[in-house]
Amino acid sequence: MAQPPLLQLSDISLTFGGAPVFDGLSLVVQPGDRVALVGRNGSGKSTLMKVMAGLVESDTGDRVVPPGATVGYMEQDPDLSGFETLGDFASSALDPGELYRVEAASEGLKFDPAKRVDTASGGEKRRAALAKLMAEDPDLLLLDEPTNHLDIEAIGWLEAELKSTRKAFVLISHDRRFLSELTRATLWIDRGAVRRQEQGFEHFEAWRDKVWDEEDQQRHKMDRKIKAEAKWAVEGISARRKRNQGRVRALQDLRAERAGMIRRQGTAAMDLASGPSSGKRVIEAESLAKRYGDKDIVRDFSLRVLRGDRVAFVGPNGVGKTTLIKMLTGELEPDSGTVKLGTNLVPAIFDQSRQRLDETMSLWENLVGDPDMRVSGQADQVLVRGQPKHVVAYLKDFLFDERRARAPVSSLSGGEKARLLLAKIMARESNLLVLDEPTNDLDVETLDLLQDLIGEYDGTVLLISHDRDFLDRVATTTVAMEGDGEATVYAGGWSDYRSQRREAMEPAAPKPAKPATKKTGGAPTGKTSGNQTGLSFTEKHRLEELPKVIERLEAEIAKLNELLTDPTLFDREPVKFRKATEALAERETKLSAAEEEWLTLEEKREAG
Repeated sequence: MAQPPLLQLSDISLTFGGAPVFDGLSLVVQPGDRVALVGRNGSGKSTLMKVMAGLVESDTGDRVVPPGATVGYMEQDPDLSGFETLGDFASSALDPGELYRVEAASEGLKFDPAKRVDTASGGEKRRAALAKLMAEDPDLLLLDEPTNHLDIEAIGWLEAELKSTRKAFVLISHDRRFLSELTRATLWIDRGAVRRQEQGFEHFEAWRDKVWDEEDQQRHKMDRKIKAEAKWAVEGISARRKRNQGRVRALQDLRAERAGMIRRQGTAAMDLASGPSSGKRVIEAESLAKRYGDKDIVRDFSLRVLRGDRVAFVGPNGVGKTTLIKMLTGELEPDSGTVKLGTNLVPAIFDQSRQRLDETMSLWENLVGDPDMRVSGQADQVLVRGQPKHVVAYLKDFLFDERRARAPVSSLSGGEKARLLLAKIMARESNLLVLDEPTNDLDVETLDLLQDLIGEYDGTVLLISHDRDFLDRVATTTVAMEGDGEATVYAGGWSDYRSQRREAMEPAAPKPAKPATKKTGGAPTGKTSGNQTGLSFTEKHRLEELPKVIERLEAEIAKLNELLTDPTLFDREPVKFRKATEALAERETKLSAAEEEWLTLEEKREAG
């Protein structure tokens, strides 16, 4: 006998003062469902999840949960008032014999159940709320951005727990890897409608693009039909007026239908403008050490950052990633060691705590009041990469409606706050971009755009993120901080780091004895280990990666040469011609250096 649905919404409509958030929405969640709930920032994902949880009552429609079924919801901002400790809150609905579940969850999610509520951070409270939900083990788990404030290890723990459960769950998350690993169906909120596909998130983007292509074709056909009918209406009405009036009414209906098609929200018009070129060596750190009390942040850490590098810093929460970046950028002095900064550096900083946003002020005031954006004598203009622009027009570039310009920042969602902070740092030119958790709360489309911008950015990037997919797409170097002062440099992104770490930890196969040879000096950019080829571990990996680097540079050079063969490009688009010429020279230099590096390492390998 088939089991009844765990949750059923029928003909749900909901309006908050203006246009409806949902109209005639229906959906079903079955036992065992593993569903990704996706949509643009502001599309109503969290609102829909609260309707599913029974926390928001719809204007019309029905919510049905069968008798005996339990639905649990993880709140974005949990209310812990009335509880003394995080553990008291997390275990409040459990029997004494079930308290071990909270202890297990607290270990996996890395929070202290004995921590007092009044001294706990927002992230600790969210982790306690997540532990409470996991420990209560309802039939349906509703998880709204559960990976926010979790480090990669805790995300891995949560991922494993959800993979092993037989309970149904619905997930909202910006973490592509997390969604792809866990979901088998996708709910997509788009302009007030909810579509469902019985495939996981990894198939979402192809599905979305197909739907949008079909919409574009339908609009195009309708526009052509309206144009033809409108021409007939002007030229073809003569006799038989009764019959013709029916065709005129049909034209009016067509126009009404076309007007009712809601335009898709575009992507933010974000742009990263590189300032004057920095020196080739951006950061040279030697033997850094930093200690707070009895906790080592780093010991004997060295790193060289060259112009154009994208360096990611990963590790558990609280390990000191932000502290290390502050030392590398000169904001914080190390206890010992030296940091030399390159010439002509112009940094732009995206801070995790959003300290550059004043929550009590409006979006307008936050932009106009920024010293880097202020236009003297103009209360409605901001300086955007050296040019004045109306503040509302600039907000629209980042998908803010004109009516929100005077709203307080405190009213924004997490994704909207992230977009506003990006608007502030992208208004000025820079050549060193420091991004501390930029991916939290951003939707897939904005993440894609940010990733592309970082890829095209001519400057250098220092990045902290727990988003594994984003790290793989962006980072060229990864600094892994594993606690107790240990920080190791790896080539590539997250997956490269994990692969190299596994290889380094595997015991070496027994080899015939060889005469002892003098050890080769390690690279100054991180820990290395010798091997039988005469190359350090990092050099060996670099030798394997260089052919791919050379191939990519050759392909980019070919594209740029093809672009520059257009004889009209200089006259038509002189700025584009100049940038393409500069890019070509830069890539040719990089290609030459990569080829020389490959030859050097190959000779060293053969000599070993």
